[in-house]
Amino acid sequence: MSFQQGLSGLNAASKNLDVIGNNIANSGTYGAKASRAEFADVYAAALNGAGKNQIGIGTSLQAVAQQFTQGNISATENPMDMAVNGAGFFQVTDGVSPVRYTRNGQFKLSRDGFIVNNDNLKLMGYPATDDGIIQPGIAQPIKLPTAGIPPKATTKAALEFTLDSRKEPIVASGIKLTDATTYTNATSMTVYDAKGQDVAVTFYFQKTGADSWNVYATANGEAFDSAGNAVAPDASGNITQPFTTINFPTTGGRPDSIGGVSRGQAWTDSGLTPPSPDQGQWPPGWSIPMSIPAVTTSTGKSTLAIPGIEFDLTQAMENGSNFAVTDLTQDGYSPGQLTGISVADNGTILARYSNGQSKPCGQVELANFRNPQGLEAMGGNVWMRTIASGDAVVGVPGDGNLGDLRSGALEESNVDLTAELVNMVTAQRAYQANAQTIKTQDQVMQTIVNLR
Repeated sequence: MSFQQGLSGLNAASKNLDVIGNNIANSGTYGAKASRAEFADVYAAALNGAGKNQIGIGTSLQAVAQQFTQGNISATENPMDMAVNGAGFFQVTDGVSPVRYTRNGQFKLSRDGFIVNNDNLKLMGYPATDDGIIQPGIAQPIKLPTAGIPPKATTKAALEFTLDSRKEPIVASGIKLTDATTYTNATSMTVYDAKGQDVAVTFYFQKTGADSWNVYATANGEAFDSAGNAVAPDASGNITQPFTTINFPTTGGRPDSIGGVSRGQAWTDSGLTPPSPDQGQWPPGWSIPMSIPAVTTSTGKSTLAIPGIEFDLTQAMENGSNFAVTDLTQDGYSPGQLTGISVADNGTILARYSNGQSKPCGQVELANFRNPQGLEAMGGNVWMRTIASGDAVVGVPGDGNLGDLRSGALEESNVDLTAELVNMVTAQRAYQANAQTIKTQDQVMQTIVNLR
């Protein structure tokens, strides 16, 4: 009787339509993966083996297989949104149940500073120290810092500039800050004390002879020497004590001496061998000391002294071109508050602060499986591992076969609507055809019953 075959065909077509309907319903769900109904034919077992004229008794749903192909990545401009471009799953947890896995990167910030999804499951990864050093190990819920970043006093500074060798030497007893004719050029940089208070340091360059320059320095307009002592102007208002001196070779280029220390002596003191041929290089990291005294700000407040700054002037140059400052760096900063985050391709989460600083505050860890189709769908765009999926292989984005992370983007569903609509028509025809076999069998049975 073909009732059995037709009934199994109706059930199969109905389940196929259920799978297709679920795919279509989730075509707009970020991170969703399409499923496919997979069927198998059914044969009755014979005691003495299969016969040559064996007829099947229908079909059965063997599996609903998820298709973990890559979905399109669309930009959202929301830095909390993340997409995996390649293999891998985000790991999320509620702190009680086993870890769950998702491709949906719609994350938000909880009131406690954790990165969570819409079901309040926390994103997992590696924490970072207060200094911004990532601590790889066992993944844990990532928590962003809520406190601001403390200030840092300047300990290193560097000035790269070019002096004009064509300038005429200035014959003067020091410099007068209010008289620009007493110095050749000037430039400024900002440094910070231990409280994060900014101090404007201005350097004045005075050409005193062929290839010889005096450098004067002021902090908030108050002159000082390299030892951090305040330098008072003389009766005429001139500052006669330079901060340091720079001498260049007659052919121009890098300095021959800085602060009375020759380049050769610097190599000897450093215990290193100078390069050959000599191209004017100074020993790596060589610097002169700079200490800045306590001064008064424009609002009348007092700053702290900043001792022991390593000041690098080895990149100064003299040649026949106009004065130019090409680089100016220092490592201090004022206190700042958290203003936002960004996520790098390797999953490193950078916290940005109002003082322009940024530092890592965590790193996203991804998980992959040998058999992703063995994962058990739990709803809410998450899966759980099973024996069939195997254990999770974890790592940071970009490592091994794990995909990269895209911040400010989401992975769309991989459902192909056009294909699903075609599949729907096919499933509908299959349902009608199976219903027709039952109807035909019923007519045959009726004919037999009517025989007399």
